[in-house]
Amino acid sequence: MTDLFSLLKINSERDDSQVTPETPFGPGPVAALKQFLSLAERDGYATKNVDNYAGHFTYGDDLPEDAEVLGIFAHMDVVPAGTGWDSNPYEPEIRDGNIYARGASDDKGPTMACYYGLKILKELNVPLTKKIRFIAGTDEESGWGDMDYYFAHVGLPEPDFGFSPDAEFPIINGEKGNITEYLHISGDNSGAVHLHRFTGGLRENMVPESATAVISGNVADLNTKLEAFVSAHADKKLRFETEVNSDGRVTVVLHGRSAHGAMPEKGINGATYLAKFLDEIGVVSPFTKIAGMILIEDHTGDKTGVAFEDPKMGALSMNAGVFNFDDKSSDNTIALNFRYPQGTDSDAIYQVLTALEGVENVTKSAHEHTPHYVPMDDELVSTLLAVYEKQTGLKGHEQIIGGGTFGRLLKRGVAFGAMFPGDIDTMHQANEFIPVDVLLRAAAIYAEAIYELAK
Repeated sequence: MTDLFSLLKINSERDDSQVTPETPFGPGPVAALKQFLSLAERDGYATKNVDNYAGHFTYGDDLPEDAEVLGIFAHMDVVPAGTGWDSNPYEPEIRDGNIYARGASDDKGPTMACYYGLKILKELNVPLTKKIRFIAGTDEESGWGDMDYYFAHVGLPEPDFGFSPDAEFPIINGEKGNITEYLHISGDNSGAVHLHRFTGGLRENMVPESATAVISGNVADLNTKLEAFVSAHADKKLRFETEVNSDGRVTVVLHGRSAHGAMPEKGINGATYLAKFLDEIGVVSPFTKIAGMILIEDHTGDKTGVAFEDPKMGALSMNAGVFNFDDKSSDNTIALNFRYPQGTDSDAIYQVLTALEGVENVTKSAHEHTPHYVPMDDELVSTLLAVYEKQTGLKGHEQIIGGGTFGRLLKRGVAFGAMFPGDIDTMHQANEFIPVDVLLRAAAIYAEAIYELAK
């Protein structure tokens, strides 16, 4: 656990305020990348750091130059820790057999399970016919700028096939498309209660745990109204705080529950519920109307009008992830992150959003993933499923998810572990954890999987 803890202790959240040529996503991701590569150097691998964007080490350098390459893709960056933790998210600790820390399950824990799977083969000196290139990135949770830069500058061909230990077993061989589209909304604001500012959300791919609003006007009995609102939504377990500012304005914070943006139904969007409350007490604004009436609990885009379902890939999902409003601004935004199946695309989503009442304009993120799928009869998929079945005694089957992993970087790329069926998913949530025994079981599966793919 010492090696894993050395990574978990590093706060590797992206920090754009500290970006430099030497720290392209802030100092934290770089520190974690360097620590990971130092572990590989300690164990006898030759490593390559590509300008602090990403790095790799290779097992099998003694093989012929034209040998096929199995790529393993992991990432050292993490989403922001946020609030609601029972322990310091960057002081990992084991409680009741679980490792608690930001990154424990996404993705430092699975990365080290896979690393040790390969280490088993290395220490046994198992002969292989394919090279293993183990690649660690630093921007998977944001724009994937790490991998864009890595492939452009590493000076090596892409691996022939590969997997990412950043999801769940038995396999993820299909991933929906991923795009963020931004609703631009005016600062129009009238009514008995005036909204000055509204913020919510830390990342587009996280359900906002909380949101904050600054209001004035008819705010009498505000706490009583909040208590009634929380009671009316008791099943959501909302919490609130208020503070009267020196200028007479009131700051309201409403807490819900964070979750991974690919599964927004697992969270409670604090921002949309705060917008709903403000709408109910007298704020009149297209911002709160859209957030609190249309987007609230609209996980599949039915009310928004973008709903779509494909027989194989399933339904589109939508996460309202980041909210910014200032009554002095004419350009207030809500970031909507979509995970969409084959059969629709970001342009179709865009056309619907532009027609929403109160929306002035819609823009798209520069980075987009289109739907990805590797067939069941591909040798990569069939081999990994066979290993999973042998190790667990469980029947393997294909899975298609809304989450995006580095598995989709290659045409023949999938995600493989480390969560097992039935495990509690705490990725992107407070009190993120992974059981120690899951990492140990996963390491054994990874060892055999790498052997079977590269023998």
